[in-house]
Amino acid sequence: MDARLNYSASPTAGKVLKPVMAAGKAVKDSPLPPATQELVALRVSQINGCAVCLDMHTKEAAAAGETAVRLHLVAAWREATVFTDAERAALELAEAGTRIADAAGGVSDEVWANAAKHYDEEQLTALVILVSFMNMANRLNAITQQPAGNYQVGQFH
Repeated sequence: MDARLNYSASPTAGKVLKPVMAAGKAVKDSPLPPATQELVALRVSQINGCAVCLDMHTKEAAAAGETAVRLHLVAAWREATVFTDAERAALELAEAGTRIADAAGGVSDEVWANAAKHYDEEQLTALVILVSFMNMANRLNAITQQPAGNYQVGQFH
């Protein structure tokens, strides 16, 4: 499979994606727990069908010590017993923020309050930015059909 666009060969993409990647690094360095970041990145990417992001975040999470069981159960996190209450709240917020157009009311006060029980304001800020960032990255990759399978851990960070 070949991508529709080669971002690395485009001057416009280079100008835009360099600061975008710096923003991604800033979120990665935030106080939001790394395991939570990877779980959220995976869930958003599952919803959006972004194969290259699934490839990247599955490999990054595994390299950081995440278990195969938890990685396989992210898609069914509501029924899985392997996630903490805080992780469940983050996954719920990630889903609501990703499916914002499908939910007439957007992210509900209940979903927000549940996340706020587990994360301080700085962590919530990072979580909201991460969900937004992943939705953007997913769209950049899915629209152009970026191929998955060749990502190497640490390739972009």
